[in-house]
Amino acid sequence: MNRPPDREHLDEQMVKMEVNLDDISGEWLGHVMDLLFESGANDVFYTPIYMKKNRPGVLLQLLCSQQEISKMKKILFAETTTLGIRYYPLTVHRLERSFFNVNTQWGEVTMKRGIHEGLTLQQAPEYEDCRKIAVQNNIPLKRVYEEVWKCLGEVIEK
Repeated sequence: MNRPPDREHLDEQMVKMEVNLDDISGEWLGHVMDLLFESGANDVFYTPIYMKKNRPGVLLQLLCSQQEISKMKKILFAETTTLGIRYYPLTVHRLERSFFNVNTQWGEVTMKRGIHEGLTLQQAPEYEDCRKIAVQNNIPLKRVYEEVWKCLGEVIEK
């Protein structure tokens, strides 16, 4: 998958693709999500919906670059029960991204920072780093997040 650049920018070459599904198992949906991500989708998500005749279903949506449309269509037609795919051009405004490390009592955690016009608007610990520490140290994940925020506060105060 091609990662977008870390600088703030508008990505005007994106597409949102979607299908309504009312006859597919949850296991298949997980498999489809994995395939779509592996093939270059930037995001994949599901929403519960009600379809005609009040049938419960799932709206599968994905975001990808225009260059990936053909790959995504092949996966959706081969791996789901859909008979049609809708897709729309889309522009995505991406914040500048930067990364730094916070040292906790259990090890380093990578932090991701979102910057807009030079101001930090978002920052968050990387989930996988926190999860790994929680599992290795047999502690609750939320405790790791609390420690990261505590350590981050100490770094900022210095």
